[in-house]
Amino acid sequence: MQDSEKRAEALLARLERGGLVIDGDVHISDPAALPDWQERRRAEDPNYFHGRTISAEDAVAEMDAAGVDMALVWQNPAATTYGNDPCANYHALLEANRYIAEAAARYPDRFIPAGWTDPKALGLQHACDLVDRLTGEMGMAIVKMNPAQNAFRMASEPVMRVVEHIVARGAVPAFHFGADTPYTPAEDLRALAEAFPQVPVIGVHMGGGGAAYPDADETYAKARQYGLEVPNIFYILSAKRDTHIESDLIAYTAAGPEAAARIACASDAPYGRMAWNFGGFRAMFDTLRAGVPPDPRLAPGMFTDAVVAGYMGDNLARLAAGALRGWLAQRADTRAADAG
Repeated sequence: MQDSEKRAEALLARLERGGLVIDGDVHISDPAALPDWQERRRAEDPNYFHGRTISAEDAVAEMDAAGVDMALVWQNPAATTYGNDPCANYHALLEANRYIAEAAARYPDRFIPAGWTDPKALGLQHACDLVDRLTGEMGMAIVKMNPAQNAFRMASEPVMRVVEHIVARGAVPAFHFGADTPYTPAEDLRALAEAFPQVPVIGVHMGGGGAAYPDADETYAKARQYGLEVPNIFYILSAKRDTHIESDLIAYTAAGPEAAARIACASDAPYGRMAWNFGGFRAMFDTLRAGVPPDPRLAPGMFTDAVVAGYMGDNLARLAAGALRGWLAQRADTRAADAG
């Protein structure tokens, strides 16, 4: 058994114990490999700027402060510079992903490592080759794409091909899904989920991202509707207006336990403070339990301890555990086939 499989089994055992608070969306970057513009900006200005990076150690310190046990971590696109050479882009993204794998090896009780690929910047073949590395030696059972990052449609043919490859490797696909660009419409996420019903399809931000509030309303509403209608859509609640997050939580809880198992809380760190977001989630759940919001769907006893624990970490733990089981099974099948 390879080291990546041993780490996956140890992570699976931790996730299966349950009771964890998990941040489902954290971007970490190697401080020794930041692009020049990041270094200059950080040296010139101590204030926050969009894309300001955090390291694995920064994330762990914030997790401790926020009362967060584990985090689903992936690379930060603000720290990964692309050019016109797909091969060079492949190596840049490979190294960003390698930092995620190494950080998860350093902090096995804190990080759930997830990969990142890009069929536009890398080209289709390099994007699939990178999936092989992510789901091979790096032991990543979740692989993300961000069509909004560099303008490609979420349900385009190259993306479908990459998702097919991710699934064939025993992993689960994830996407930046926001109203911030025209490249990630809700209809595309639904099309992807319906094309691959055998696996969860993760929509990070549940239609949020960096969109203006009025412009995002339509995508928010469709995200909520489609997620309730398509049972393999799993949402990570981050970078989204808190009032809409409340509506999402009420709608999914009212729809019953199967629906309520398909959302997880997150911060989008470093784009959002983990302590702020998880402090807010805890306060919001307290008000929902107390029946404070004037929402006609809200009923006494709706937000039980188990429901809240699901949103705060158990739901994502179950999803990640299922992804790891699928990945480990695929690895076992491959070894058996190679043996003959």
